[in-house]
Amino acid sequence: MKNIANLRIGIWLPALGWLLVSVCATAFSQTTAEAEASANRTWAPFDWPSTPPKDCPFSPSQELTGIRFLGQCATYTDADTWYPSWASDGNLYSPWTDGSIGNEWCGSHVGNFARTGQAKIIGEDPLALKVISLGSFSGPAAPYAGRYPCGSLAYNGVWYYGTYCLGPKNEVVIDSIRFNWPWLGPFIGFRISTDLGETWVDTPHTPANPLFGESSLNGEPVKIGSPHFVDFGQNMQYSPDGKAYLVCHGAIELDPKPRYANCSWITGDQIYLLRVQPSQGSMNDRKQYEFFAGHDEGGKPLWTTDFTKIQPLIDWNNRCGCVTMTYDAPLKKYLMCVTDGWPTTKTMNTFILESSSMTGPWRLVVFMEKFGEQAYFVNFPSKFIEKDGYTAWLCYSASFTGDIRINPPGARYAMTLQKVKLLNNEK
Repeated sequence: MKNIANLRIGIWLPALGWLLVSVCATAFSQTTAEAEASANRTWAPFDWPSTPPKDCPFSPSQELTGIRFLGQCATYTDADTWYPSWASDGNLYSPWTDGSIGNEWCGSHVGNFARTGQAKIIGEDPLALKVISLGSFSGPAAPYAGRYPCGSLAYNGVWYYGTYCLGPKNEVVIDSIRFNWPWLGPFIGFRISTDLGETWVDTPHTPANPLFGESSLNGEPVKIGSPHFVDFGQNMQYSPDGKAYLVCHGAIELDPKPRYANCSWITGDQIYLLRVQPSQGSMNDRKQYEFFAGHDEGGKPLWTTDFTKIQPLIDWNNRCGCVTMTYDAPLKKYLMCVTDGWPTTKTMNTFILESSSMTGPWRLVVFMEKFGEQAYFVNFPSKFIEKDGYTAWLCYSASFTGDIRINPPGARYAMTLQKVKLLNNEK
């Protein structure tokens, strides 16, 4: 997948003919046999050392004290951007892009030719899943260079699929790293399917008229950067109030330690939280959203419809980036995965936090330096959290640049599932 990797780091191919193949409407399924060819990779279990930087603002968790990789891994497809949502029919539904499922191709970093894919994931065993492409959908990115999937939710038989824009700026080379594509653009909005991905109604919003219009391309701060739905289990069964919540990353106006590409698809300074009552009429209506606005004097979370009053859920300068959150029902804990991905094309760090509440306080489970060593879009699919609450599968993609060592073993540029165990002082 060198061509896809090159597209993602902003190296344009001379010919774009292969991108037009992505209009193919024929669904393709990766069979269990094909999956097993890349699965069943085993090695000795090991604990990933936690090495938080000195400025880490989180106290260590006393209940979840680390993570063990159990030596089992499976990979599926040749694409990335996997955010599975567990639907009422028992299947997972996820976006994907910049790659292929069999003969179905799509690519997001191609301006007005941007296409994003959708897939159904069938099966109960993470080592023997069936991934079925449900086709791809085009959406213009102009005046930006690319349009990518983010928040995805299958709820009550309806699939809400969000996209956001990226870059470009004039290319700059810093320490031999070429920057010309990673800046966060706006969150455009949701296209909607009432038959779980067979047909779609496009969002009424456009890159020029988005649902949330912040854009670092214009030198502005971005707070609603690449939002992702909190995973509340099958059909949002563990939502505390029936609302859908989203986490996202961004950066404030005055960065105390500014850096190039600070607010990108994978980097930032803060994490933010918002919520909405999920329905076809509300998801694309900005007036329906509430934003986390900090805590009152008694520690009670505050919510507001006034975007100017939004406050960060987490603030760790130069260490935040793409974020996901999952409710671990057996443990009654929220797990947050954050990627510290600067400078966007090299090794990346991932840290995992836990809390009994979405609004914190958050405590550090593990800081995994050079996880992947270039792992991104990290999440815990709730469907694969086992009954003990400690055993789970970590979902991510790895090494899109194709030139960085794979660690832990078994991963690749694909939907990667690693079996892990969250540790505590007793288990």
